[in-house]
Parts: sequence; structure tokens; C-alpha cells
Amino acid sequence: MLRIVGISRSTYYYQERKENSIKRVSEGRPAPGFSVTTDEQRISDEQIKEWVSELIAGDESVYGYRKLTYALRRDYQLVVNHKKVYRLCKELNILRPQRRLRLRHPKRLARNRTITHSNQLWEMDIKYGYIEGEDRFFFVMSVIDVYDRSIVEYHIGTSCTAKDAIHTVQRALWKRRQFEEDTKPVIRTDNGPQFVSHAFEEACQEFSMEHERIPPRTPNMNAHIEAFHSILEEECFRRNVFDTYGEAYQIVSEFIHFYNERRIHSSIGYRSPTEFYEHRNQEIIPIADVRV
Repeated sequence: MLRIVGISRSTYYYQERKENSIKRVSEGRPAPGFSVTTDEQRISDEQIKEWVSELIAGDESVYGYRKLTYALRRDYQLVVNHKKVYRLCKELNILRPQRRLRLRHPKRLARNRTITHSNQLWEMDIKYGYIEGEDRFFFVMSVIDVYDRSIVEYHIGTSCTAKDAIHTVQRALWKRRQFEEDTKPVIRTDNGPQFVSHAFEEACQEFSMEHERIPPRTPNMNAHIEAFHSILEEECFRRNVFDTYGEAYQIVSEFIHFYNERRIHSSIGYRSPTEFYEHRNQEIIPIADVRV
């Protein structure tokens, strides 16, 4: 056939190989979305990003991605190489050249406070869960009122971005009717990438809220949301094996409803958070002031 049409064999096969090579281009193995520790525990990439953010917010702010790799291995027993840390730092936009830029929003460190009423101080953080049936992580972002212990609002999803954090705070303000108040609650977070983003800082300014961040490695300054996440882990995550994301969403939502409506707390007079909040608005219930 090639002789009839007047095409040499070398020309024909060259074109064929070229076309086939274009079709066989591979984009590489997809990123697994997690790393493991030395004791084989899976850690999601989002958790690793949060650890990296905390490292560069502290004394390790001068570290490049290679030193951050060694810091993650040393502090968290993480099995990770410098290439992955480079990729995560690039996603966070915190590689050395970018870190020389001045921040548009100065960091406000959390300070000691005495809380005497609801809607004075909210704490916000993220908890990671695992869906065994789908072999992936999901995220629970919660806002807790440190005085009445209520989970004011929450987000459950397979991703957790700064936009999700903004919408969660906005819904919490609407639910507590705080847009009508002159003084809004102070929102306290750690140094996770969702909370140090320009978008979240600008949203807090738009909502007229003060955003303060705890120093690195001081979870005790976010003690109330950390306590809730311990309860969530012990009473929900460990008692259920999630086969699908829909199942995880339903079970976690039902647990948060139970926590708010029926689970009693000794620190608020052996009442549920919702019961205490509603009665507190009608009558004075003597409890100790909360010092954070």
C-alpha cells in the first residue's frame, strides 16, 4: 500500500509513532492525599499543611522547605520527603521568595481574657475524620462559644478552604443575630492555612470581628474547641466506621445536634449548651467566669 501511494516506510511509521506518543502522555501517579507516621498512622495533607503553617509562624519562620521537612520528621515522626513538602509549601504560597512580602494583615496574638457572657469569644478549629469505605479523609470545622459551650455553627466536607471558614463564621453570626450588635464576638483560631489567608482576614474585617491567633504549639489557648474535638473523637469517630461520605455527614451532624441539645456539661450547671444559653438569656445562672 505504501508503494502504491508513494510514501516511504520510514515517513509513515515516523508519523504513526508521533501520534501514538501524544496519546500515551502520562500525567503521573495522582497524589495520595496523605502521608504516614513511623507508627503507620495516616495523616492527611491538610493536617500536614497546618503543621507547616504553625512551624513558619514560630521560630522556624526562617526555614526553607528542606529544613521544614526535617522539622516535620523530628516533631511529628512523619515519613515525608522534601519533594512533597515543597509541593505543599507551594500550595500554601509560603516558599522563601513569597515569604519576604509584607503581610497586609498584621497578626494579632491571642491574649488572656475573662469571659462573662455568651457571644464574647468564639473558638474555631478543624477536626479530620476518615472514611474507611472510600479510603479518604473528611473535615469538620466548628465554631464554639467558650461561655455556653454551644457549637454555634459547623462545616462538614471533603475539603475545607478559607471560603468554607468564611461561610461558617457568617452563618454563626446570623444564627446568633450578631449582625445587629455593635460589638461582635472575638474569633480565636490557630495558624491553619484557612485562617491565615487574606480572604479570611478581609472577611473578619468586613464582619467587624476581631480575629486573634494563638501562638504556635499552644493548643491550651484553644482549650474549649480542642475539648470538643476530643469528645467528637471519643464518642463519635471511634464508635463508628464510615463507609461513605454521606454516612459520615449524617452521623456527625446527628452527634453535634445531640451535643448541643442533650449532652449535659458540669461546667454550665449540668445543662446542655442549648438549655443553658436559652435560660441564661431569661435569668441569671451563676457559673464561674471563664478565663482563657
